[in-house]
Amino acid sequence: MGCWAKLKSSSWAYPTIVLSLYGFFANCRVAEPFLTPYLIGPHKNISEEVVINYLFPIWTYSYLAFLFPVFLLTDFLRYKPVIMVQGLFLVTNYVLLCFAPGLPAMVFLQVNYAVVTSTEVAYFSYIYSVIPVENYRRATSYLRSASLAGYTFGASLSQVLVSLAGMDYFYINAITLGIVSMAFLVSFWLPMPQRSMFFKGEKTAAVHSQSQQVGPQGAQRPEEPVMDKDEGGSVKEKMEHNGSPGWCSRENVANAGLLLWQSFRESYSSRHLIYWSLWWALATAGYMQVFNYIQPMWDHIEPSATSSIYNGGVEAVCSLVGAAAAFSVGHIKVTWAVWGELALGLFSAVGAGAVFLMALTSSIWACYAGYVIFKSCYMLLITITTFQIASHLSMECYALTFGINTFVALSLQTIITAIVVDETALGLDVVTQFIIYGSYYAAISVLFLIRGIYTACVNHHSLGQTEAEEQGSNVEVISAERF
Repeated sequence: MGCWAKLKSSSWAYPTIVLSLYGFFANCRVAEPFLTPYLIGPHKNISEEVVINYLFPIWTYSYLAFLFPVFLLTDFLRYKPVIMVQGLFLVTNYVLLCFAPGLPAMVFLQVNYAVVTSTEVAYFSYIYSVIPVENYRRATSYLRSASLAGYTFGASLSQVLVSLAGMDYFYINAITLGIVSMAFLVSFWLPMPQRSMFFKGEKTAAVHSQSQQVGPQGAQRPEEPVMDKDEGGSVKEKMEHNGSPGWCSRENVANAGLLLWQSFRESYSSRHLIYWSLWWALATAGYMQVFNYIQPMWDHIEPSATSSIYNGGVEAVCSLVGAAAAFSVGHIKVTWAVWGELALGLFSAVGAGAVFLMALTSSIWACYAGYVIFKSCYMLLITITTFQIASHLSMECYALTFGINTFVALSLQTIITAIVVDETALGLDVVTQFIIYGSYYAAISVLFLIRGIYTACVNHHSLGQTEAEEQGSNVEVISAERF
């Protein structure tokens, strides 16, 4: 009990551990790699065409509708309630999968899952409102590791249960229901943050505005709670919103809008950040389409059979290879500001080739390999992009920039879905869809290869000029010394 009390009194360890536990259980969705076989199988008995061209687009449209309002609501409610809502809707999601029959229930399921995905922003934003700045890096690494571990464990367990135990998909969904219920219960243990990033109140907003003006560019940090000592020498936190307008007052909302606008201007103040954000939005839209429809592609090549498909194993391998690729970014000594855009173009080209391989092959193992290559390339590049954007921004701008980039990506994905996938438009089959996604990624690669070559040439020319000027200066110094 003494150790638990000491842990709870820690300024960062307790919320980090609890949120990591939540992330592990929330991402340990054992049934997810076999969602499509479950929907088109005897339990739900929905045709593959309806799943691809009708059900899945509903999730995309609903996700877009929820994303921006949930982003603002997350900050206004100070994160914890939104995390609890995500946990509750995860439970509802698997209750529907297990026990709700019929197509209308599965339509509601897509809307329900859109709430789950739109609230993911709260998971990574919460921790920055409850821990000191100096612990951001460690806490972030623990949270990402926890979510990755949960996803990998869930995918591996699903493959074992299907291939070795021959377990029915219904029972796999029931197991997942129990696991995500644990996530919902863990969310109650999270401490309630006492501050938010944008809804700060008039006084705090004014201080923040002044700090933005006098602080070094790209080095601003979110404000820390004001600390004071009472007569007994104990440290107590002064609530930032004390003496400021009410939480829902017109002044507070106006100040929040001002801070949002200031953060937006900082986020997109340079071409460098705009180009990285552009790749983020374009590539993520294509990645989400491939990720959403890869199971129907696998089922097209190798029709579902309880012991002959390896969706879970492939997803687990993708997580591990993607994590290794992302981890390697921190240990590769490359000047990403010079060579990063060229890397975006080159690896996007590799990803495009992998998507074409998935579309044109008749071998399930070649399709699996193409998916591993594609997802690993994306994980590598999104890590580089995240680092490049975040290293130039304050935490408030960090959250806002990624939120806007995700919104743009989702808007592009919605347009692609509405034209290519939706049954009311083209309603293309999954193979033709993947040919289009491969062409889309090829266009991205060409765009950034051109931009990357230009950037590398400009930097090389600038470096050559600098070296020539330095050599000229050295010659003048030597000549002066001789005389």
